[in-house]
Amino acid sequence: MATVEKIRKGLIEKILSIQNKDFLEALDKLISTSVSDTEPVYLTDEQKIMLEMSENDIANGELISQDAMDKRNMEWINAM
Repeated sequence: MATVEKIRKGLIEKILSIQNKDFLEALDKLISTSVSDTEPVYLTDEQKIMLEMSENDIANGELISQDAMDKRNMEWINAM
């Protein structure tokens, strides 16, 4: 497995070889955006309750497949 330093050096080498300005601007935007994503996310009490409810559903096996959910949604939309 590559170390962080090895990955960083490899990325720098690749970036230095890129000549496409649009690509570099897009890469810069991607990196800049992902850096701000490391800030903590603060949840409301209601959001915490909803997450706890979801965890309980998972623990109790109260799940629905994506296909079943899609079918349920389409039935609801068609009933309108």
